[in-house]
Amino acid sequence: MQSELIALLTPDLRGGGVERIRVTLAREFCNLGFNVEFVLAQARGELLAEARKDFPVVDLACDRLRSVPIALRSYLRIRQPTVLCSAMWPLTAIAPFAASNTGTRVIISEHGILSAQYRDWGNAHRVGLRGSTATGYRLAHARVGVSAGVVRDMAKLSGMPENQFRVINNPIPPSATPTADEFEKASAFWSVPKGGRIITVGTLKKVKNHELLLRAFSMMRTVGTELLILGYGELRSELQQLSHQLGIADRVVFAGFHPNPTAFYQTADLFVLSSNFEGFGNVIVEALASGTPVVSTDCPAGPAEILEGGRWGRLTPVGDAVALAAAMDASLSEEHDFDALQNRANDFLPTIAAKHYLDAFGLS
Repeated sequence: MQSELIALLTPDLRGGGVERIRVTLAREFCNLGFNVEFVLAQARGELLAEARKDFPVVDLACDRLRSVPIALRSYLRIRQPTVLCSAMWPLTAIAPFAASNTGTRVIISEHGILSAQYRDWGNAHRVGLRGSTATGYRLAHARVGVSAGVVRDMAKLSGMPENQFRVINNPIPPSATPTADEFEKASAFWSVPKGGRIITVGTLKKVKNHELLLRAFSMMRTVGTELLILGYGELRSELQQLSHQLGIADRVVFAGFHPNPTAFYQTADLFVLSSNFEGFGNVIVEALASGTPVVSTDCPAGPAEILEGGRWGRLTPVGDAVALAAAMDASLSEEHDFDALQNRANDFLPTIAAKHYLDAFGLS
């Protein structure tokens, strides 16, 4: 067993994509022989119990962000981890300050397009975002973005050259093979036969632009289609109302959240992502891993990189319902190399990401 300790810093362990990625990476680091522990601003969240089964979890018990630097510095002095890997601004700006002169290497990683996420927060917040990244990023030993688009945004915000950052794509573990019961339950949601089944997976919030998807779906020419929407969110009732207004309510299924959507991907004929922006696009890789063809909006980051500019799926302009409908029709009418799609998904296996991170840590 290696003596090096890798500490993973996040605000908490709620059930989001970033938090799930950290748990995945922790397991890979452990498999490669390293000690790992989670450091949380607050020990809470849906994934907390899962993390505690396998790893130590340190609770900084900070109700406010301004309390984090002192608590984190105290932790670093006591535990002296070899590496502190911090995710999610503002922790990515705070961690390098707190770790100054402690002997711990700090690697920061961003998982979203910060300038887009905080676009509507006002000038004061924008100044704080730029100032904190400009200083905090420079103090870090290494800087990671989960896609080239995220790296471009990080560089622009901080005023640093792009070559001071590295791209490490999100680790997407192989999905557990659905049981016969799971497959049967997923199949029961569909009321049309194979050939016209369209699925999307994601939280029902503005950035995912399910409104665009519904409008595009209403414009499709393919006969016998149905749209299955997996996910919860604040816009559910609004989207249900829109589906009635568009006259497609009888062909749109709001299926709610399912922790393992693999059976749904496998019973579908097409996966569609209609987001305004993405940091990466985990669901695209999940769909490819199931051999499900993909149509996606060409977001500033993520989808075009995963699909290699359209090699592994169709890309349409953000916000263009007509183009999205046409791409969905075209994809359903085409033949696809399902094995090739699954092989592309293998480029994002956790072992690959973990080794890239270890290189950034200086532990490879």
